[in-house]
Amino acid sequence: MRVAVVGAGIGGLVAALDLREAGCDVVVLEGADQVGGKLRVDDVGDLRVDVGAESMLARRPEAVDLAARVGAELTHPATTSAAIWTRGALRPLPPTVMGVPADLDALEASGILAERPVPHAEPVPDDDVSVAAFLAPRVGREVVDRLVEPLLGGVYAGHADRLSLRAAAPQVLALGADPLAGAAATRATTRTLATPVFAGVVGGVGTLPQRVVEHGDLDVRLRSTVRAVRVDDGVWTVSAGPVSAIETYEVDAVVVATPAPATARLLAEVAPPAAFALAAVDYASMALVTFVLDGPIDVEGSGFLVPPVDGTVVKGSTISSQKWAWLGERAGDRTVVRASIGRAGDTAVLHRDDADVAALALADLTSAYGGLPPVLATHVQRWGGGLPQYDVGHLGRVATVEAAVALVDGLEVCGAVYHGVGIPAVVASARAAAARLLAR
Repeated sequence: MRVAVVGAGIGGLVAALDLREAGCDVVVLEGADQVGGKLRVDDVGDLRVDVGAESMLARRPEAVDLAARVGAELTHPATTSAAIWTRGALRPLPPTVMGVPADLDALEASGILAERPVPHAEPVPDDDVSVAAFLAPRVGREVVDRLVEPLLGGVYAGHADRLSLRAAAPQVLALGADPLAGAAATRATTRTLATPVFAGVVGGVGTLPQRVVEHGDLDVRLRSTVRAVRVDDGVWTVSAGPVSAIETYEVDAVVVATPAPATARLLAEVAPPAAFALAAVDYASMALVTFVLDGPIDVEGSGFLVPPVDGTVVKGSTISSQKWAWLGERAGDRTVVRASIGRAGDTAVLHRDDADVAALALADLTSAYGGLPPVLATHVQRWGGGLPQYDVGHLGRVATVEAAVALVDGLEVCGAVYHGVGIPAVVASARAAAARLLAR
């Protein structure tokens, strides 16, 4: 079976790898000039570091299994303590379940909230609601604003008032009618687990995509934007490349592993209901600003998150050279710190040039950390439309897409827009798509 995979992000590459190892003839078509999508490493001064995702959930098996499969060296954070920058200070982040406090004494000691939250138990709604609509009556609006929002912003670059409880925060839904009691019970169970929560890759998570390509000896065609996908009597025709030199591929099946806007465009003729549902998915843009500093930062832990109510430009920061031992060794006496900017609907800062974005980020970091060593190198990585927004009703939209695609023989989809934006979820989506295609 000859298969065209559209998109060389980690999802498309994993689908291609599974299909290739099952004996299929696979070509991967990618519009950009490199593989990896939102997983990328780049040079900041003389250090090569992640400028996209730098960690992956380790308590799901898919990503760590992929890393082992392609020969990547896994590592775990050297420090897991983090802070919330709020009320004029870096305050220790107490144990939480996606921002829902699991230790009220630790929360009170942190000074993050003005008042200790009072639990309120209410029946769990049958319909999908926003994370804020579920939590605010049960734990208080201040918990949502100063704890839940920063965590959701770090994962989705979204807002608790819009994000779907069932799609974006199922772990919060699982806490039940009394989320504070549920979080405390969850902590009592999970704190005994030996498995670290997160994992990284020596050399950067952004090295994974190229490792997948090399491990599978994949045929990847870069700068090959797919213009159209059509099917006629079971034969798929994929048109790709620059407008002046479009190349046509005739294949038996197609896996579309692109973000929702591109997927909607490509499926408009072959699966209109899927295209319509995907067109309704919003995306958030963001930027990651990485600095190499000439000396250490006198702060413990891996970094901080910021509640949006505090009005800063930066929504979070990671001291990468303290978080990852391999990077700390390569950096020596220098510090690698990065700042995350941008939430859904908040793009004014991102319209400024790189120098301005970096200057604004540096000003916030200097204020938060209480001064910084001189900057040796700076890198601004923009991710326009980088993160799909799992707004209320998202699971219904996904069900519509999957039902429509299932009716079209030889077509599959996968990626971050469906069942999770993290690397393990995307890998799972890709492997499931490949398995379905092979089963057909």
